[in-house]
Parts: sequence; C-alpha cells; structure tokens
Amino acid sequence: MRITGRTAVAGVIGHPVEHSLSPVIHNAGFASLGVDWVYIALNLAPNRAQDALTGMRALGIRGLSVTMPHKTDMARLVDEISPEAQRLKSVNTLALDEQERITGYSTDGDGLISSLHAQGISLEGRSVVMFGAGGAARSVADALLRHGCSRLDIVNRTLEAAEIACQLAPDTSSALAANDRAGVSAAMERGDVIINATSVGMATSGHALAINDPGSSPVDPTLLRANHVVVDLVYHPRQTALLHFASQAGCVAVDGLGMLIHQAALQQQIWTGKFPDVEAMTRAANEALDAAPSQAQQ
Repeated sequence: MRITGRTAVAGVIGHPVEHSLSPVIHNAGFASLGVDWVYIALNLAPNRAQDALTGMRALGIRGLSVTMPHKTDMARLVDEISPEAQRLKSVNTLALDEQERITGYSTDGDGLISSLHAQGISLEGRSVVMFGAGGAARSVADALLRHGCSRLDIVNRTLEAAEIACQLAPDTSSALAANDRAGVSAAMERGDVIINATSVGMATSGHALAINDPGSSPVDPTLLRANHVVVDLVYHPRQTALLHFASQAGCVAVDGLGMLIHQAALQQQIWTGKFPDVEAMTRAANEALDAAPSQAQQ
C-alpha cells in the first residue's frame, strides 16, 4: 500500500483499541477494491465523542468505525442517523460527506445476517433464542426481526434488560430471565437458531478458558439439539466452550469472526460505494489471529 497526500483516511475509535483487528480487516478490504484509502486505530478516551466529531470534520477523516464506549453518545451527536441506528440509539459507523455533515449507521446486526447468508443459513421463518440483551444483542435482534425471524426469545441475567430489548418488536419477541430454567428449556426446545450475544466464553489477556467446561458456556449444553444452528458472536477464541458443546451435539456451529468481517464490509460500502472482497478480508483476519492469537479484539 502506497500512502500519498491524496490518501483518504478511515479508522476505528474506542477505548482501548491497541489490539484491534479492524485495521487488518479494513486495509485488506481497501486493497481488494483498489481504492486509495488507509485505516488506522485511534484511541479515544470515554466522554470525548464530540471531540472526535470535531476532529473528523477538521481533518477530513472520511469514515470511522465506533466501538465501546462511544456508540450511544454518537447516536445523540451525529448530524444524521439511519433508521436502524435511530431505533437502537447506537452507532457503529460514521461517514463524512462533502458538506462536512456526519451520518451515523449501525452495521453490526446486518453484518451477522450477511455472514450467516454467506454460509447458506437463512433466518426467514425461524425461531431464534438469543442469550444477552446488551448493545450487540439489540443490534442483532433488530436485524433478525427485519429479516423474517418468526420468533425471538431473549434470555438475559437481568429480566428488565431483556424486556427493553424486546420493545424493538413486542409482537414477535419475549423476554426470559436466565434463571428461569423451565422457560429457557421450552425456548430451546422450539428454537431453530441459538445465538450467544454475551461475552461469556471470551478469552481475556493471560486467562485461557477450558472449552470443555460447561461454566464457560452461556447455554446449558444439555439443552443443545442436533437440529440447532448455534452462533457465538465471540470470535476469540475461535472455538468457544459453547461451540465445542454445539459440535459435540451435532449442531451447525458458527463463530463470530464472520459478523466482524461482514459488518466491516458493509461499512466500506457506505464509505466508498463499493463492496469489498470478503474472502480477502477473512484471509487477512485469520493470518492476524494465527500470528497473535492472544491479542486480537474488535
């Protein structure tokens, strides 16, 4: 990649971002498009979202990916906001236009749908059980219901948070407390697709999780059935405890790297008007994970 005075700049803002995998993924995408863009990681301390927008305009930064803890703040501060991001009150993508107006988007949920479609998995008419009710879960819930999911059961440690997430589509979703064993068991019995949208199972620095430990899975392994498609939004490690038990049960097991890559591809389409080579982005991500498996994060 040759960087010149004409090279357009994009990046990821969050705290921390030192070990972000996004620069590897995005630069591979830009290279596949043959566009004169470069993508970097920019550490942005909490409560400085407005400063980032000012800097984006002043420096002509064409696009930014937004990660924690700035997604909610950006939804309040951007000049324009997409319908999906407005519903979620969360933004993970910023785009600067020629009039220096900044629009906020959310590509996380659609990134998951795209990654599943790429693997031949459709959500149309299917019943989904999702564990977690945070920002990522809400984005996924919104996308699932827009893409034809017939029923969504949201299981969360705190019932109130699950009920709030269900407000996105109260007619087709229901909330369950994680300690409601009978309710969760019934949801799993009727479910077709099981999604982990919590951080349970994610590796942390200096701490390796035992993939054969049921305590490292957000889902009781005894509730998994061979007809389930099991999706874990965690991608580090690639095989979590949940995916380990899913494979043992004969389920289709899907890790979270595809969502990260496909949501990045959708971001590039917003910024450049072109859709990058997802396979090239995937190869770059896998090479980075293989080279430094203990460090990668979004």
